[in-house]
Amino acid sequence: MASTLYRNGVIHSQSDPFAEALLVDDGVIAWIGANDTAAGFAPRADRVIDLDGALVTPGFVDAHAHLFDTGLALESVDLTSAAGTTSLAGALAALHAAATTSAHTSDVLLAFGWDEQAWPEARAPHRTEIDAACGGRPVYAARADAHSAVVSSALAASAALHGLPGWSDDGRVTGEAHHVARDVARDVSGARRTAAYRAALAQAARRGIVSVHEMSAPHIDTRAGLREILSLTQDAADGSAHVVAYRGELCVTVDDARELLADVPGLTGIGGDLNVDGSVGSRTAAMRLPYQDAPGERGELFLGAEQIGNHLSAVTGAGTQGGFHVIGDRAMDEFLLGLEVAAQVHGAGPLRAGRHRVEHALFVDASALARLLLFGVSLSIQPAFDATWGGAAGTYAARVGATRAGGVSPFADLAGAGVPLAFGSDAPVTPLDPWGAVRAAMTHADPDQRISARAAFRAHTRGGWRIAGLDDTGAGQLRVGAPAHLAVWRAEHLVVQGASRAVSSWSTDARAGTPLLPDLGPGAPEPECLQTVRAGVVLHDTFD
Repeated sequence: MASTLYRNGVIHSQSDPFAEALLVDDGVIAWIGANDTAAGFAPRADRVIDLDGALVTPGFVDAHAHLFDTGLALESVDLTSAAGTTSLAGALAALHAAATTSAHTSDVLLAFGWDEQAWPEARAPHRTEIDAACGGRPVYAARADAHSAVVSSALAASAALHGLPGWSDDGRVTGEAHHVARDVARDVSGARRTAAYRAALAQAARRGIVSVHEMSAPHIDTRAGLREILSLTQDAADGSAHVVAYRGELCVTVDDARELLADVPGLTGIGGDLNVDGSVGSRTAAMRLPYQDAPGERGELFLGAEQIGNHLSAVTGAGTQGGFHVIGDRAMDEFLLGLEVAAQVHGAGPLRAGRHRVEHALFVDASALARLLLFGVSLSIQPAFDATWGGAAGTYAARVGATRAGGVSPFADLAGAGVPLAFGSDAPVTPLDPWGAVRAAMTHADPDQRISARAAFRAHTRGGWRIAGLDDTGAGQLRVGAPAHLAVWRAEHLVVQGASRAVSSWSTDARAGTPLLPDLGPGAPEPECLQTVRAGVVLHDTFD
């Protein structure tokens, strides 16, 4: 394997906070130090990169993503506000434009990302409006949270959605009707499926992401699809980001867990999008109290404590990691009861050793926090959720009220208590945007729940390796002997440990003696990813 010398930059390394250069040899970091010493390594390096003041950091880990859906989203109609869709009328216009330019009128037109709470009309599209905009073709338009959708009359008829639980005559689908509609919409050829995986992995690399926790489940992708993803990404030499694979299938016995582990070699855990409940935006998250904007509705519990406990007992007995999707406070209550059911079988010690995890965990009060710590549960959190739907005027406040919404995603409480945290995107629900996630954790809607840039960056790098049980490899750090999982960034300003002080160019701070990070404050430029490297293999490159 080739060796690469990086010099004339800033190296984000705890082992040498003042480093300006780094040598990668055979996929491993072989040396970190000063520019004057780097000159001696240049003759033997296969490639010498002049960083010109750029920053080298550990590569990001996205601890919760869906590669198939993300790949499909890249070729779908983007109805998010980020894409310029700011109204219902704008969404219908975007759908019309896509429908009229597509030659394959028999294919399902896919769209994603609409959020009626952000539109002046404050309502979802009606299926008859979609029919008119798209000329009667089959259309599946997923809501921003991906837990509900609106479909056209043609898709509703072909999928036989009428009369299914969760079907509404206006074209809105939740629950079983949504699952059926989604399966029909995503019934694509093998070649298109592979292309979707590759497109999502390439997008991750362009964003400085070296590892992705793939959250597969029967309602998201097939076992065969997960095996293909693992095959595509097993070897760094293939040029794709590393994948940590999870499969969300409910187990009752140890034999169930062992069968799944045998059928999908390389599986890290049995969990992830194993849903205890749904989402706040679609009002399917299980809440203790009714939704403020829908009195009488408290969401849905898809799994009960006994099922949760049986699953945790099964995967613990099989020696693997388990986990669940938990959004609402009532869902968190049920998950914690399930932990206690499993503890009656195995005891708290083996459960802690299992490193079980919860995805999302929006509502964690003091009682829940104490029990999560007791059982050693890790949390995979998506800071962009708070940035997108939090705050006094956001979707969460509209759904459950400002007081209850104010307790969403308590980053500071969790970090301060020592709960293992890892950050992700839930892509395509929110984009693959790790610096945006770091910024979101620093600017939580509740000032008391904000954490430093350094803590947020650590959760989005080393934290992802840690909750997957891979931190003992040295991944997530730039130090001698660690695998060369790194990213190179261009930015104008720096901050030290999340402080507000900005400097005009890359430099070290002798007083702080700690690695620097880009300034992510208001008006600061977005860091630009110049290169992404996995174990010495370049995944994304802008250098000549």
